[in-house]
Amino acid sequence: MQNLRDSVIATGRAAARAAVRAVYPPQCMCCETLVTEEGALCPSCWPKMPFIFGLCCDSCGLPLPGLDDGAPVQCDECLTLARPWEQGRAVMLYGDKARQILLGLKYHDRLDHVRPAGRWMARHAAPMLVPDMLVAPVPLHWLRFLKRRYNQAAVLSTALARELKLEHCPDLLIRTRHTGTQDGRGREGRFNNMADAFAPHPRRASRLVGRHILLVDDVMTAGATFAAATDTCLAHGAASVRVIAIARVARAQ
Repeated sequence: MQNLRDSVIATGRAAARAAVRAVYPPQCMCCETLVTEEGALCPSCWPKMPFIFGLCCDSCGLPLPGLDDGAPVQCDECLTLARPWEQGRAVMLYGDKARQILLGLKYHDRLDHVRPAGRWMARHAAPMLVPDMLVAPVPLHWLRFLKRRYNQAAVLSTALARELKLEHCPDLLIRTRHTGTQDGRGREGRFNNMADAFAPHPRRASRLVGRHILLVDDVMTAGATFAAATDTCLAHGAASVRVIAIARVARAQ
């Protein structure tokens, strides 16, 4: 009986998706060109996406010149600025196409971007996976959450955890104060602004103890947000922290 019910539900969902596609055929994530499936890129936009392949910084994911021989390397920024996390990766460099996808997700309810973004992040996160890893997003302050209605980092971490079949805790951390935007702040200003901005959720703190954490956010610039969130995790008993973002800004402004 359960199998029959599941089959009926799956058939109903497939019919609903087919009906929606008939009225709203899937379009490229970056333009209005029709594509074969939701969350795809058209042949024109695909080669323009600044995906990060090959050798990259093991701490922040920034692409580096040279061949990848499997040995961990770091960019100049990460050599001079100690990172509290173990490893970091990013899917692409922040540019026009990446900005278009992220702004659509962040401000224009383009949740159709989430599933493909989750697949991209899963591929880039693969080298960092360790047993007993817990996936969690960088949290929004409740005032910003009310304005946006969802946390873009949380929907990304949900998709990533699903792709990797890892345990997920969307409210592992909370933001203790409204930090405002990081735009226009220099490196030092960004780190000062994020100091002590996070805490474990009172009912989730025990899930940090002894766990390897994979923190998820949409963009990494100077790394100040990831650093503050990582410090919070480690201070409350996490065994280690790794981080991943959709986009990496090449140089902090």
